[in-house]
Amino acid sequence: MPPGGRGSLRRVTSTWLQNDLGLLIGALGLSLVGVVLVWSATRSSAGGSAALKQLVALAIGVGCAAAVTRLDVRTVRAVAPVVYVLAVLGLAAVVSPLGSTVNGSRSWIRLPGGTSLQPSEFMKVALAVGLAMLLAERAERGLRQRHRDVVLAWVVAGIPVLLVLAQPDLGSALVLVAMSVVIIAAAGAPWLWTAAVLVAGAGAVAAAFLTPVLSGYQRNRLRAFLDPTLDPQGIGYQTRQVRIAIGSGGLGGQGLFEGRQTQGGFIPFQETDFVFSVAGEELGFLGAAGVVLLIGFIVVRCIVVARRADAFGRLVATGVAVWLGVQAFENVGMNLGLMPVTGLPLPFVSSGGSSLIASWVAIGLVGNVASVSAQGRRHRIVSPTA
Repeated sequence: MPPGGRGSLRRVTSTWLQNDLGLLIGALGLSLVGVVLVWSATRSSAGGSAALKQLVALAIGVGCAAAVTRLDVRTVRAVAPVVYVLAVLGLAAVVSPLGSTVNGSRSWIRLPGGTSLQPSEFMKVALAVGLAMLLAERAERGLRQRHRDVVLAWVVAGIPVLLVLAQPDLGSALVLVAMSVVIIAAAGAPWLWTAAVLVAGAGAVAAAFLTPVLSGYQRNRLRAFLDPTLDPQGIGYQTRQVRIAIGSGGLGGQGLFEGRQTQGGFIPFQETDFVFSVAGEELGFLGAAGVVLLIGFIVVRCIVVARRADAFGRLVATGVAVWLGVQAFENVGMNLGLMPVTGLPLPFVSSGGSSLIASWVAIGLVGNVASVSAQGRRHRIVSPTA
């Protein structure tokens, strides 16, 4: 390796070690647990190929996170509009003939080599930095956002939400809305805006049940949450098998690669939507609780970084915390039968390259914010007082 390369590697490593060692260890540990769970869920049908793909995506994601961490914050703010536009174009491509439909949702773009891209995952990154860039200037001065600023922010948020609903993908749309509500409120928007959006959101969820805005497949998922007997051979069967798997794990689990439901292939798409059930069955309550605690640690760490950051960094880190927290809550909730099945992956754990890489880019953004905050604190310490 050339001397310059070794120096760059040392600088990247130093940034992580000085500012975000806990965040890095938590995300890496959770991702590796995810690789093992994906391997267990797919070994009987696909051998080790799914786990290998997950490892490749993990390597790409960690590399992206390291690169994002090193970016100058001014560069991050400058490229935010470009990232947002590219993400919107990706969502538009999905609903065009370029998109591919899986399980009633047109959410993927097929790529050469048998891989696929899910633009809605990268839209979460784009929306976090886009809204932060748009609202940070007045927030930095401690000023309440003007009504026109809030309207513009909701236009920026509303475009991807509508495109995601057109796929249709209710789960990702709810995550984008939750991120937008919290970021815009944290930036100092008048409280009436937040209240109005929450009321509108409740109306949109009701409309999802009562109108054909969602596909028949997804409406069946929502209705089966209320009454599993409505779809006993489809999603009702799936959720019933998931609960059996988790319930049979007990305190310590049946043992890795030993779960009867998992190894018997009784749960369709277990490596994606229902990977948490693998932890529940094979690692038991203790293993599943460990997964939840790791996710909780990452979310709390993002909030801690947000509290120490400037306005832009605070909004970015807050958006990431809401994204990961809401998505994890929905995924674990649908595994436990507490939430309807919406197809959201468990961050860092579920099989899927787009989700894993996007989650690690988010870790890189939080690492960047923490690095800037740490540099600011060191500068204040060494600067002479007036």
